[in-house]
Amino acid sequence: MKRPHLDPPPTTASAERSAKHATWTLLFLAWSIALSATAGALFLGEVMGMTPCVLCWYQRIAMFPLVMILGVGLLEPDARAIRYAWPLAWVGWILAAYHCLVFWGVVSEALVPCGKGTSCADVDVQVAGVVPIPLVSLGAFTAILALLWVARRRETS
Repeated sequence: MKRPHLDPPPTTASAERSAKHATWTLLFLAWSIALSATAGALFLGEVMGMTPCVLCWYQRIAMFPLVMILGVGLLEPDARAIRYAWPLAWVGWILAAYHCLVFWGVVSEALVPCGKGTSCADVDVQVAGVVPIPLVSLGAFTAILALLWVARRRETS
């Protein structure tokens, strides 16, 4: 009598490989968002000639290192990359949220550290005159934080 074919239960090694692959995929997605945001910021500044305001510079300071941190984390999937990227992504998210509030007029521009140069609430701070750059930045930081949170949960479980 033939016994039905049953798949053997997954071994701990294959389960561990699967978890590392899932973490790598999440880190890759976060890295690709950070890379796209960095490339977009450089394109707007260097190619399109849009001078970034002070809050945009601060957001760049938070975003640009994420490309390197998450990129190194891709070489060998490591939870430390998540730990190092987490605070930078939060700082960038807070700055982007504050910048959105300034752009929409919820926060007075007098409370903005803008000095000389481009205004943080200027209409020129829009992509194609429609989407505010601070909102694009907020979306990028939100997506990165969500991916890092999921990767962190998978690492701890």
